[in-house]
Amino acid sequence: MSLYISSLNSGSNGNCYYVGDERDAVLIDAGISCRETEKRMKRSGLSIDRVRAVFISHEHSDHISGLRVLAKKYQLPVYVTAETGKYLNLGREPYSIHFLRPFEQVQIGGISVTPFPKAHDASDPHSFLVASATIKVGVFTDIGVVCDQLIHYFKQCHAVFLESNYDEEMLEKGNYPWHLKNRIRGGKGHLSNRQAFELVLAHRPPFMSHLLLSHLSKNNNCPDLVRKLFSHFDDHMEVVVASRYNETAVYNISENSLTGIHLDRTVANPGQYQLTLF
Repeated sequence: MSLYISSLNSGSNGNCYYVGDERDAVLIDAGISCRETEKRMKRSGLSIDRVRAVFISHEHSDHISGLRVLAKKYQLPVYVTAETGKYLNLGREPYSIHFLRPFEQVQIGGISVTPFPKAHDASDPHSFLVASATIKVGVFTDIGVVCDQLIHYFKQCHAVFLESNYDEEMLEKGNYPWHLKNRIRGGKGHLSNRQAFELVLAHRPPFMSHLLLSHLSKNNNCPDLVRKLFSHFDDHMEVVVASRYNETAVYNISENSLTGIHLDRTVANPGQYQLTLF
């Protein structure tokens, strides 16, 4: 069985990630407007009618700004921890709210979603492992440090959205105030390019076929720099730098692509994807 994945947007201006099988899909975070979510999914040949739920990682605006309109319009259930829910001021919403608990799997059709805590300066931030019967995809962004839990789930992934937020030298020499620099690199902010690279180098499982580098800083990073660094892994998997301005292609994560030698580099054809998948 395949999972289809796409970053609809990735960065401090908004985050939204799509993971779905042939019947059901979920969105991880809803940090772009409902209109932009619809436009980008349509361009990719993805049907929003197949989205069954939205999972929220934490309460920062770049992860929730489009949530209320999107959930209300499509009557999508929202999954969030109780502590994060307090900060969202969830009241009598016209859609259902479900509270997550760490490590407790949620079943959405043929897809399971497992939340687990991460280090970030939010009330109760969580990352997610999204899985079908045979394929696992990680959504690991807004992480201040590589912890044992992250390594545990990373080693299970066939594909991963992994934060590569900042270049250490660019951050150090940049014009951010000192307190903001320390917030970013202080253990509850974001992963640097180096930290992300070392995680992949040390713990990438042999069956990981797709790496989508995500949440790049506009001011303290450069897509070309990230692409050059991670080109080290080009012979082992598909490496993609997710944009803060546009959606990525839709990638088919299947058992046929689970090899580091003969990579399945096929991007799902949007027209065919619309007809056969939905």
